[in-house]
Amino acid sequence: MKKRVVVSLGHQALGYTTLEQRDAVRITAKALADLVEADYQLTITHSNGPQVSMIHKAMTELRRVYIDYTPAPMCVCSAMSQGYVGYDIQNSLRAELLSRGISKTVSTVLTQVTVDPYDEAFYEPTKIIGRYMSKDDAETEIKKGNYVIEEPGKGFRRAVAAPKPIDIVEIEAIRLLADAGQVVIACGGGGIPVIEQNHVLKGASAVIEKDSIAGKLAGDLKADQLIILTSVPCVYKNFGSGRQEEIRCLTVPEAIACREEKQFGEGSMLPKIEAAIAYLNVCPQGSVLITSLDCVKEALKGKAGTIIRS
Repeated sequence: MKKRVVVSLGHQALGYTTLEQRDAVRITAKALADLVEADYQLTITHSNGPQVSMIHKAMTELRRVYIDYTPAPMCVCSAMSQGYVGYDIQNSLRAELLSRGISKTVSTVLTQVTVDPYDEAFYEPTKIIGRYMSKDDAETEIKKGNYVIEEPGKGFRRAVAAPKPIDIVEIEAIRLLADAGQVVIACGGGGIPVIEQNHVLKGASAVIEKDSIAGKLAGDLKADQLIILTSVPCVYKNFGSGRQEEIRCLTVPEAIACREEKQFGEGSMLPKIEAAIAYLNVCPQGSVLITSLDCVKEALKGKAGTIIRS
C-alpha cells in the first residue's frame, strides 16, 4: 500500500500576494510532485494568514466605498481564501504531475471545522487581521462587538480568536477521495471555523491554527506520516542564539521536555511541535517530519529535517 501522508504547507510555500502565490505554488508543486512520484498518497493542508487578511481588508474597504454592500464575516473570508489558494495549488500540481507523465486527480474540499463557543480563546483574541484603523473606526468596531488591539504609533487593528478544532465536518468526503487515490487539498487555513447549533453550522468570528488542524487531520485519516513544511530545514535547540544546534530526532517525551524548557517559539515552532504530539498520541506508529520546502527531497532520504516519533 502507498504511504499515506498529510502535508502541511506554510507561508513560504504560498507567498503573500496573488502574484507571489502564483509563482510560489509552481515551486511548491515540484516538491509535492516529488512525493507523489515517490509513491506517497497526499492529503494537503495549508496556511492562509496573509490571504485571509487581504480578503478581509478588501471586503471592508468595499463596504466603506459602497455602503450598499455588507461587510463579509470572517467565516466567508476564510471560505474565499480556501477556494482561491486551493485553486492555485491544484492547478499547479496537476500541471506538474502531467509534465512527469502522471495522470492523477487533484481536488480541493471546502472544509468546515467545528469549534467550542466557550473556548477560552474567544475571551482573549490574539490573531491580528485587516487594515490599520483610526481611533474612531476602532470605536465603531468595538460597538459592533469586535475586539480591537492598538499598535503604538501605527493605529488599531482587529483581532480574532484562535480556538482549538473539535471536528472536521467533511472528513468522510476527504477520506473517500484519499482512499480513491486522489490528491486532496483540505482544511485550508485551519478550516472554516463553525459552531453547531441545533444541527445548523454557524460561522464563527475566528481562525484556526493551520498546524493544529494538520495534526487533527493526520490523526483522523490515520496517516502514516505528517510532513510539516516550514521556513527552516529542521528543529533547533537554542534557536537564533550562538548555541543553536540541530535536532535531527525527537521522541514525544523529549519534545515535551523541550517544550517545558521553552525551546520552541510560541508563534513559530511551538504549534508545529504540539501538532506532532497530538497526531502521535492518536497514531503512535506514525512519524512526523519537520523541514523546509527546499530540503524535503533530502529529508525523505534521511539527510535533512527533524523526525519525531512516539
